[in-house]
Order: sequence, then structure tokens, then C-alpha cells
Amino acid sequence: MKFFSLNNNTPPVNFEKAVRLGLAPDRGLFFPESIEPLPDTFWDDFLKMSKEDIAFEVISQFVGDEIPESDLKKIVAETLCFEFPLVHLNDNVASLELFHGPTMAFKDVGGRFMARCLGHFNKANKDKKVTVLVATSGDTGGAVASGFKGIPGVEVVILYPKGKVSAIQELQLTTQGDNITAIEVEGTFDDCQDMVKTAFLDETLKPFRNLTSANSINVARWLPQAFYYFFAVQELMKKRNSTPYVFSVPSGNFGNICAGLVAHKLGLPIAHFVASTNINDTFPRYMDAGVFTPKPSTQTISNAMDVGNPSNFERIQKLFNSDLFKLKTICTAYSFTDKETRSAMTEVYKNFGYITDPHGAVGYLGLKKYMDSQPDVQGVFLETAHPVKFLDVVESTLKKKVEIPEQIQVIMDKKPVKKSIKSYENLKSVLISAH
Repeated sequence: MKFFSLNNNTPPVNFEKAVRLGLAPDRGLFFPESIEPLPDTFWDDFLKMSKEDIAFEVISQFVGDEIPESDLKKIVAETLCFEFPLVHLNDNVASLELFHGPTMAFKDVGGRFMARCLGHFNKANKDKKVTVLVATSGDTGGAVASGFKGIPGVEVVILYPKGKVSAIQELQLTTQGDNITAIEVEGTFDDCQDMVKTAFLDETLKPFRNLTSANSINVARWLPQAFYYFFAVQELMKKRNSTPYVFSVPSGNFGNICAGLVAHKLGLPIAHFVASTNINDTFPRYMDAGVFTPKPSTQTISNAMDVGNPSNFERIQKLFNSDLFKLKTICTAYSFTDKETRSAMTEVYKNFGYITDPHGAVGYLGLKKYMDSQPDVQGVFLETAHPVKFLDVVESTLKKKVEIPEQIQVIMDKKPVKKSIKSYENLKSVLISAH
């Protein structure tokens, strides 16, 4: 499989190089040259396949023969070392829980898969030491830190916006040690993401750092997110539920919903997607007006979605050949305020005894709004992080103590270690001096 830049000013590359580079030299996102529907034989066996077998078949065409089959199956198995339960709130609404991994967020899947792919490539190219430079609005950094910790030949540098991640998210970023460096940035997530992109194109850094990214701009972080859509649909089909399936995805940088759209292109029978955002509503405004107009991000209680210029918009455009009409046939977008988010958290707990985090609550709101006009569907909203990661928001909203899972308890008493910067030049100095 070859991957080309969406800016179309650089030659196509193989999977390994796309993973190592993260971003193409012309600053474009990598995109697969083709996405082939899964064969009939896959669907014939779909209901009885294991999660590992499904994931292997889904990802194989993108990896090609660059990772031997036995090694790729091992990578997949190590990635999927936790459950993805579908919790039914009523007959036609379910929560897809994606927080049962090591850092209790959906990004554990992509983080673990990418880390193991890089680890595999580094075994064959031990002289190619890599620095993973990643921006996070909250959960990506923790997942990347966990996934890459201790991986030979890989150093990780995480940028996060000061004061704009939850206390527990910050602990997950700043208490890893080993090959993980955490840097707080005076600014927004978009500022962090811009620094990452600038570093990739900085020729003066190349003698010091061989950079790649683990944001959803990286194909090895992005594509595995298609897995859990397959898992959820398999479970729904096993229940003989024949109504159309609609998935509501809390969306920030749009990597998650974009992976869902790839799953649909592979043949997964999802009737519709709902892109549910907070007041950072660049995509809903695009869907309404047909004009993509990024704006500075605004801080909300669903901070992992505080993105004003979502990178994966370009990939969504490519999937639909920039045809807004075609996109609207499969996708609807809504935005919601913090007040609405808190009300949804309260409603879900009161009506179903189920605790959502703020991002899951936004997903629930999007699904509910869509089902107001389309009630005869089986709706699924993605619960992308454990409520404990947003402890203050959840407890103050529900007036209820949240039990702290073991994965979080082990870091609560650790001392944070971090660096602080204000500009790209500060980051550059850190990268050079720490080399």
C-alpha cells in the first residue's frame, strides 16, 4: 500500500515511511491510495470472528507485506488487550465504552498500535532512532505516553495547553518518566498542534531529531480507530437487530469519526454518522454553509474536543471528493454548549443510572437530536473516556462521588515532571538541548 500527501506535492510513500514521517514533507496528511471494500468471505464469517481476526483483516490492506503476518497479528493482539463493551441504555440507544484500556480513553487503541508498529520497524532499523512529537488536548498524550513507554529507539515529547487539560489527564502526561517528556504550552491545543507541524518542516532540527507524530495525523494512529466500529456492529448484528445503525461520535480533531467513515467505505453497514462537537463548531458550520472557516479554539468542559482547526477535515474531504452533498447523505453535525452538556450528563444518570463523561454526553446529545427526526434506528454514542478523567466536572454536575479505578489510583500520588514553554523557539531549544 502506498500513501500520498493530500497536498499532492511529494512522492507517495510506503506504510513504514508514512508512519515514520507522520506528516508529509509538503505539510500534507498522508492518505491511502486506495480503500478496497472487504471481500464477501470476510462478511460470510463476520459474526463468528474474534476481535483480533476482524482487526487484522481491516488493517491488512493498509500495512501490506511490510510487517509479516505473524508479527502484525501479534501487534493487533497486544493493541486489543481490553474490552469494548456496548452498554444498552434502552432498546434503541447504547453506549460504546472505549475507556477500558491503560489510560482509560479511546486513543489507547491507536496509541498502542502505532507504538508497536514503530517498535517493529526499529528492530530492523536500529540506527533510526525516532522522536515522537505529539500535541494533545487531553487524552492523546496519555495514550501515547502509555503506548510508547519503554519502546526501544523511541523518545516521546508531548505538548499540552497549560491549564486546559484535567488534573488527572495532566498526571497521565507528567508522571511517566523514562523516555517520555511532557511540556506545557502557554496557549491552546491549536498552538501546540501548529508547533508540531512547524517542527516537522524545520530543516535545522533534522541533524538533532528524527521526528514523527502520534496525533491522528499519523496513519498508524488514525486507521486502527476503525476497529471498534466493527466490534460494535458485530455485537448489534448478533442480537438480530436489523434497524439502521447510527453512530454519534464526540469530535475534536475528527480522526475518530474519519476512521468510522473509512470503516463504512470498507463495507461496514452503518447507515449514518453524527459528528457531535462542543462550541468549537468549525465542522457543523461547514456542514451548514459549505465553507470551512477555522477559528481559535475555546475552552470547554469537554476539553479533548477543543479544536478550532481539525486536521482530519482534509481526509474527510478526500473520502467524499469534496462533495458536500455526498457527505451529508452519511453524516450530520451538531454543536452543544457546556450547559447542554451538563444537562445531558444529569439526564442520562437520572433516567438510566449511567455516568457519562462530558465528551460522551456530547455524543449522547448528538444522537438524541438526530433521533428526534429519525426515531426508528439503533443509535450508538461513543463514550470516549472514563468519567474519572473529568472528576471535578462529573462530581460537581451529578453531586456524586466517582469511584477511582486502579489505573488512575497508581498515579494520584506521583509528582508531576514537566517543562514549560511559550513559543516554537522555546520548543526548538528543548529538542536540541535534550538531544
